[in-house]
Amino acid sequence: MTRTLEPGGLVKLAAPLPRQLAAIMRPELPSLAKEIIEEIKRAIPEYGRPIQGPYVQALQIGVERALTHFVDQIADPSAPRERHEDTYRRLGRFEAQEGRTLDNLQAAFRIGAQVAWRRVMRVGPQRNLSSAVMAQLADALFAYIDELASLALKGYLDALPAEELEEHRRRLLHLLLRRPPASRRAIEELAELAEWDVPEEVTLVAVPPGSRVVRTALDQDVLADFAGPEPYLLVPGRMTADRQRMLAEALPEGRAVAGVSVPLSGTADSLRWARQALGLVDSGILDDGPVTRCEDHLITLWLLNDPALIDQIARRNLAGMSALNAGQRHRLLETLRTWLTTRGTAAEIAEELHVHPQTVRYRMRKLEGTLGERLTEPDSRFAIEVVLRAMWLGRRAGGDQGPGAPEGPDGPDADAGTAGTMAVRHPADRTAPARYEHGGSPGGRGAPAAPRPMTALDLGAGGGAGAETGMRTR
Repeated sequence: MTRTLEPGGLVKLAAPLPRQLAAIMRPELPSLAKEIIEEIKRAIPEYGRPIQGPYVQALQIGVERALTHFVDQIADPSAPRERHEDTYRRLGRFEAQEGRTLDNLQAAFRIGAQVAWRRVMRVGPQRNLSSAVMAQLADALFAYIDELASLALKGYLDALPAEELEEHRRRLLHLLLRRPPASRRAIEELAELAEWDVPEEVTLVAVPPGSRVVRTALDQDVLADFAGPEPYLLVPGRMTADRQRMLAEALPEGRAVAGVSVPLSGTADSLRWARQALGLVDSGILDDGPVTRCEDHLITLWLLNDPALIDQIARRNLAGMSALNAGQRHRLLETLRTWLTTRGTAAEIAEELHVHPQTVRYRMRKLEGTLGERLTEPDSRFAIEVVLRAMWLGRRAGGDQGPGAPEGPDGPDADAGTAGTMAVRHPADRTAPARYEHGGSPGGRGAPAAPRPMTALDLGAGGGAGAETGMRTR
């Protein structure tokens, strides 16, 4: 072969190709670059992403510069090479920083050479290129591709010390999640190797499996583990607006759920809450957005942490409802939940539910007769409110009727199981969940008022059905 390689540099031809070849080849470059890119994207899944990203951007830049510089060398063998050499070293460094081998990049080089040579074989005869020139062009083309691969390998190897640092950071992340917590000294020693400043607080972030991550968009102090079945990150400090924007850029196709900001000893708890909240986002109970914060949904996380336990509380405190049909249970429990939430008068509750105040008074007397002392005993009343709030959250995920929905004589069953069981279904058991905006308290009245004595049940007699209970009229 008639070629030589300058150490560390791109190919310099021993026998220069005819310079007029450059004029023949330049008009082919735009369509050739497009053809190469499409073939690489088809053959290599990592480069076949449907939207713009670092893979696709690196591919386009690499192909266009490679073709342009190859033709520039033919037109002027003394053309500067430094900028183009750095391009391919950076491609190699990029692969190392992303935690991948060079297999994809080297395969892309081979595909590019094959597609380019097919174009030469088609255009050469059309332009009456001699067999000698074609052979020389083939020699130069494949030598050029070999050197691009060599430059990428050099950049890849140069970046390997950074991979050693990443390994220290992965070990540190796992150490911070250890139960019981690791000692401060052990954390500080590994943090020094990882070149990581130990913060006073951290925020763990759960990420859906399979999410595409733009690692270069992550802040330098973020620790991450994307290798496991449940990927996650650790963000030093609190989840500020800047950190949220960073996560949105790093996860352009997905979402993230930020746990509660905690001291280092609470790292595992923050991740546990974040993963629980991610499940609630998937089921439609929590808002779906680029970054969901657990701190905005603490009560929901608590209420839905153990659905089976909530169901047991419901069985014990709402057992008296089992004698009612599904429609009655729904209407009575919706009225009770609204009263517990708002502590309103009969007229106010009636306005929330779009019914007549007398209807509210009747229902409250029915509830008093059904649940008895449970409505006057503080612990039981609190347990009932917990159950009803959990049920309401569950219905949001299932797309059932919400507060104030029109009622017929046979209204919907408000999550009531068979044999009178007031079952609270886990969000993960629901299919095709509807999406709702998660705001304040049900009915839009904001935070509930401070509880007052159970004389609040005297929503008023005022005659009509249920007047037999003797509650005070309002």
